Amino acid sequence: MKHMLSLTAHELMKLYARSELTPFELFELQLAFARKIEPRINSFLSLRSVVDEEVGKVPYKNADNLLSSVPVSVKDILATKDFTTTAGSKILEGYLPPYDATVVSILKETNNFIVGKTNLDEFAMGSSTENSGYYPTLNPWDTTRVPGGSSGGGASSVAALQAFVGLGTDTGGSVRQPASFCGVFGFRPTYGMLSRFGLIAYASSLDQVGIFTRDVLDIAYAMNTLSKPDPLDATCIATGDIDFVCFIEGNTNTEGLRLGVISGLMNEQVIDAEVLELCEESLRILAGAGVEIVSVELPFIDYLLPCYYILTSAEASSNLARYDGIRYGLGVDEAPRRNLKEQYYEVRGVGFGQEVKRRILLGTYVLSAGYAEKYYNQARQLRKIIVDSIDEIFGEVDFLFAPTSPTPAFKLGEKLDDPVKMWASDVCVVLANLANIPSISVPGWLNKEALPVGIQFMGRRGEDARLLAFARAYEVSASLRFRVPPMVEEALNNFEY
Repeated sequence: MKHMLSLTAHELMKLYARSELTPFELFELQLAFARKIEPRINSFLSLRSVVDEEVGKVPYKNADNLLSSVPVSVKDILATKDFTTTAGSKILEGYLPPYDATVVSILKETNNFIVGKTNLDEFAMGSSTENSGYYPTLNPWDTTRVPGGSSGGGASSVAALQAFVGLGTDTGGSVRQPASFCGVFGFRPTYGMLSRFGLIAYASSLDQVGIFTRDVLDIAYAMNTLSKPDPLDATCIATGDIDFVCFIEGNTNTEGLRLGVISGLMNEQVIDAEVLELCEESLRILAGAGVEIVSVELPFIDYLLPCYYILTSAEASSNLARYDGIRYGLGVDEAPRRNLKEQYYEVRGVGFGQEVKRRILLGTYVLSAGYAEKYYNQARQLRKIIVDSIDEIFGEVDFLFAPTSPTPAFKLGEKLDDPVKMWASDVCVVLANLANIPSISVPGWLNKEALPVGIQFMGRRGEDARLLAFARAYEVSASLRFRVPPMVEEALNNFEY
């Protein structure tokens, strides 16, 4: 029974439908293994201790292609009223929200089991999960390496068989890059396609809930479940009338589709030679499936990272101004009483980590008098050019292609003291967020060091179902199948339950 933990979610639900397994049995098994392997990888900031019988003993019923009765992990930046929600920061240590994020509420309504809250770079600021205010998460393929970030705990939890599906957030690749590092699928929908209510803000114009799974079909089930209108979120564009599963199953033909390869992200000056080789192998598979491969140029490609970091830091400077230790989160003893300025200095000095402070300072600088026009407004104008240019390119091609990350997972501590080097890890993924288009990271193969390498497909704004259908077609053409990391497989084989 324990090897059921390595299935996909839709395979698991078939077992329920045939009465070969009950949700309660599976939830107890899942939680026991998640807790057993957790000390070796640190995927979670809070992990459930027991299975709630009211959740576990609800009979499985599913006739609508929904994700149901599936163990799910949730990034600790989404509000949950039954788990503390810290955003990976000491400044929110112990904070228990009085409400659930909309996506969490929907998961509960469909009887999914929330295993726990996953670790992240503090306030989603980072590319390695080393900037967590608590401890780093380790990559289950090689525990000397990072799992990516900021949603590293979510990717690690799905790869390490601690959950079948993970919810993360993607502001500049924070779902797709860790998906690539951990050998799972990572989907960033069109902005607003999933409700953002209850998501603790980092950069509000780019933050988007994303999904980790073990295959594309599981993403479709999750999108069917979660992509619903939400009156609590003014940015939500979901209509709830798309059956992503049926769309995928009815649109598997790739003959004649045009795939634009972003040339500026496919050279050895930007990308590791081995990653580039694996990308080229993926393109050969696609060409063999009838896809026309064309090269596309992005004239602004050298400015993607500066544009992204100026805009996100500016928004973070504003969004994080609310954390003062007075209304919630970290407080500091009041003896003797201080003035408000001293309270701010002490609480924010202790509560925020170095990366968060760095971005607040940068954001405050680019918004300040005399510099807003020079930096912030220029970045806003560039973002508009990026959006228009991508729309024009999609007039010529159906999808875009790029590596997910310029390198496989790097060593713990390798980039921690060099923020510019760390930021460069995002060079392939920030385009989708700036252009507000859906993007998916698909695991490719293992490199010579047995580390996963991911490739990335991007689609037109709002055409999430079409992008998933294309990714599914590639998954079938490449004969991709979820691989369990060797360390996890060994732990599962030795697991007594």
